[in-house]
Amino acid sequence: MTMQVRQETGESSQTVADLPSVLYTRLRTAGLEHIAAKLDDGDRLELADGLQLFECSDLLAVGWLANREREKRHADRTYFNHNIRIEATNVCVASCLFCAFARLQPGDTGAYTLSLDQVWDKLRVRADQALTEVHVVNGLHPDLPFAYYLELLRGFKRIRPDVHLKCFTAVEIAFFADLYGRTDEQVLRELMAAGLDSLPGGGAEVFAERVRRKICHDKCGADRYLDIHRTAHRLGMRTNVTMLYGHIETHEERVDHMLRARALQDETAGFQAFIPLAFHPDNNQMRKLPAPTAAETLRVHAVARLMLDNVPHIKAFWIATGVETAQTALWFGVDDLDGTVQEEQIYHMAGARTPEALTTEDISGLIRVAGRDPIERDTLYNVVTQH
Repeated sequence: MTMQVRQETGESSQTVADLPSVLYTRLRTAGLEHIAAKLDDGDRLELADGLQLFECSDLLAVGWLANREREKRHADRTYFNHNIRIEATNVCVASCLFCAFARLQPGDTGAYTLSLDQVWDKLRVRADQALTEVHVVNGLHPDLPFAYYLELLRGFKRIRPDVHLKCFTAVEIAFFADLYGRTDEQVLRELMAAGLDSLPGGGAEVFAERVRRKICHDKCGADRYLDIHRTAHRLGMRTNVTMLYGHIETHEERVDHMLRARALQDETAGFQAFIPLAFHPDNNQMRKLPAPTAAETLRVHAVARLMLDNVPHIKAFWIATGVETAQTALWFGVDDLDGTVQEEQIYHMAGARTPEALTTEDISGLIRVAGRDPIERDTLYNVVTQH
């Protein structure tokens, strides 16, 4: 009976002291014995612990610890959703060095802005799909009226009243407030009244000011990003938080980013998932830098699971990581593979060679082949189907 309860809840009572000697020796050799003991005792990992996890030479030992924490929470359950990703415009006044998607002016080569009917058609043509989420992220267009975004949301709800609208990053919310003469809270309230259900986590990049000055100096800062999420949580919305890794950030700046997200989660409990986003160097101003390796990607996700003890889910965005690495990450702390996505452009314009979409059957198969149990969820992690 005890065994059955542990399997259903995902809980595990295994501590370091219970480990086979070969595993105990490996953790001790890797210098991770004290971190494992802190996890056993329910003590929080701090900056020095995070740095040690990033610098430890034994990636598999780090992954084992992260997998243990993952299985305490979720056992073999691995989540995904049936969603569509829409980017209504790539016109953007920000000049982020890592971005291959944005065009600074409406008339620039490759610039586009969809009409509302064109955006709505992306949902209309999928009337036969059991979509549960529309995910919208745009450039920061200086000429569109606020009514464009309000009517965009209303139109989605007219077409599919039950669909969840996860739209507009905190960076976009800040831009709307500054452009249209509103406070961040006023923007959120108006968007919610038009149908907004939650915020995505994009735009966080790395919270460290040193990094932001160099790669994204002219958009919403870290403090405002976090405060917008704080406000969204207070208004009853759930959100995600991301981190762009693999460019010029240091290990310490990565851990600091995680700790700042953790601190806000202590305060509001509004984050659902932490999503590491791999830097892609193609077609942007940072093209001389190499892309992060698969090993680096696995480590970032594992450390995130260990540091972010209060965030329920760690997501591998397969578009960015690659499908095979995302599958492997399911044993390095990850319990969520995002969703079907469909028509993603931001990463593909930066050189991603992953598919632009997967079906629910595709994702279920990938999860099963990786040795996990696929669970189709909605945006708020209610179970839709256990595949």
